Amino acid sequence: MEEQSVKSQQHYRIRVQNCVLTIMDVQKTLCERYGSRDFVSGFDKLEAEVARLDMTRVSEGDILLVEQATNALLAEFRKVFEAGKLGPVYKIVKN
Repeated sequence: MEEQSVKSQQHYRIRVQNCVLTIMDVQKTLCERYGSRDFVSGFDKLEAEVARLDMTRVSEGDILLVEQATNALLAEFRKVFEAGKLGPVYKIVKN
């Protein structure tokens, strides 16, 4: 049973890290275009904070909230990226 719990915790961490890394990739593209990091400076600490999370206290619902928040943030930037003003976030398709 404990092995399953460890696997779940690892899976949760990967899911949160994927969200954070996606946000950081978008941040990088925005910073390259606009040169200012002021409006996205809070994202710089996300990766370190995720590494420190105690995944034993995290539930599936918590992870879903992070994923939903990430999707909502990306939706906010969708029009800018679709208009072609920023170019692609990734040079090649990753998945």
